Amino acid sequence: MPPDREPAQRISEIPRHWAIQAPGHVAVFEDGRTTTFSQLWAGIEDAQRYLQAQGVGTGDRVLIAAENCLAVITLVFALSELGAWPVVVNARMTEREIEVIRAHCRPRLMLFTHAASPDALRHGVRYRAREIAPAGLGPLMASAVDETSEREPEALARDVAALIYTSGTTGQPKGAMVTHRGLLHFSRVTVDSRRMQADDCAYAVMPMSHVFGLGTLLLSTLHAGASLYLCARFNAADVTAAIRQGAITLLQGVPMMFSRIVAHVRASDLPLLPSPRLRYLYTGGGPLDPTLKQEVETMFGQPLHHGYGMTEYAGSLFVTRMDRPRTDCSAGEIVEGAELQVVGPNGKPVPEGEPGELWVRGPGVMRGYYHAPDLTADALLPGGWLNTGDIGRLGPDGALFIVGRTGELIIRSGFNVYPNEVESVINTHPSVRRSAVVGQPAADGNEEVVAFVEIKDGERFDAGALHAYLINRLSPYKRPGKILRVAAIPTTASGKLLKHQLRQMVAAQK
Repeated sequence: MPPDREPAQRISEIPRHWAIQAPGHVAVFEDGRTTTFSQLWAGIEDAQRYLQAQGVGTGDRVLIAAENCLAVITLVFALSELGAWPVVVNARMTEREIEVIRAHCRPRLMLFTHAASPDALRHGVRYRAREIAPAGLGPLMASAVDETSEREPEALARDVAALIYTSGTTGQPKGAMVTHRGLLHFSRVTVDSRRMQADDCAYAVMPMSHVFGLGTLLLSTLHAGASLYLCARFNAADVTAAIRQGAITLLQGVPMMFSRIVAHVRASDLPLLPSPRLRYLYTGGGPLDPTLKQEVETMFGQPLHHGYGMTEYAGSLFVTRMDRPRTDCSAGEIVEGAELQVVGPNGKPVPEGEPGELWVRGPGVMRGYYHAPDLTADALLPGGWLNTGDIGRLGPDGALFIVGRTGELIIRSGFNVYPNEVESVINTHPSVRRSAVVGQPAADGNEEVVAFVEIKDGERFDAGALHAYLINRLSPYKRPGKILRVAAIPTTASGKLLKHQLRQMVAAQK
């Protein structure tokens, strides 16, 4: 959005602005159909009328079980206009996971995008939702209105843009109250860091239930007046075809997405170079290992940018710069408006270059976890600081290197073992697609390092060879005592490793 315009106060002002300034410009490409900004805004207004007819108003929550589609985008902005909170959950979640979130946030209304997601249909049937087709939204399923759902106070309701549930490292969902101010600031910073213009088109497969999909893709792309290439599910053949056709200028996703693109291109034996329009590659939402970075950059012929962010800060805190791409796997430099402290167990700053817990401060900090005062008190510290729960270190030039999560730290023989470091080495083995490292308590109070590996198609799993490979690459206390093969490393829809499931698997082997 133009810098001379008065700053927006809520996220729905982004599509409203472009509906006035560039009504005929395409906002969304989806399954061969286009939606202009004027059409998008008309749909948002229609959706508002539908929601109001259901009694939805300021301070209400509306749970949307969905995969990416135009209806989700429309609902997010329509709820913003009403001062209500979208609670977008990925329809591919289990029944138990969705029910836990529903019971916690007590939505006034539940909607299911069954036309775009067979899993949403399954959930809609379970909640006895009826099929509807309101103007501006198309086919949906809607639950009965919960008249007992209590509204949040207006001041809080107007401040918060969305309730985003994140599982963290424990698997127990927490609802982060993400603010309009934080998301708007993040979208502007993202546009600047990528130098986005109206003629850009961003591939958008990351789910809108995650801050990556909501902030990095939806809001940032539309903030620039650019277009979304919207997809419900990732398909490597589809995205590579779109790249070859020149439909996409920005390709952004988790490392797993890029790993699958590399595998597909190699299997198809059809090179991607040169791409007519693709100008920017970015990965976030998880650690980047050197092997994948090198493979992607060789295949695409351009830098793979990286960053670090979190739901509780409404997006990225660090990002690599277009004019100085990095050869290492750091998360880049701190973004405008954010501050960082790297602290030790005593809450004091650690010596320069040493790893420590990351505390951040700035406009993106959430209002807190919804109806979870104890969790909020642990995360939001005096002075406006947010305890990220991540461990990292700063390089001499200020670049951030993520080492791991506080709760994932393994202590072996008195030494700290950071799983990310071990995983990055294991992932360099030619047979390994990816790995995940967890700690296993031992009888003597020590911890054993256990590695799970997912093997590339056509490769053979040889635990002995992997152990031998690590001897000259990792210190003895960092080497896994066990290397176990799994068909697929469990992840969330956004690509986050579900290590609590792996710890359960280790515990079950005792």
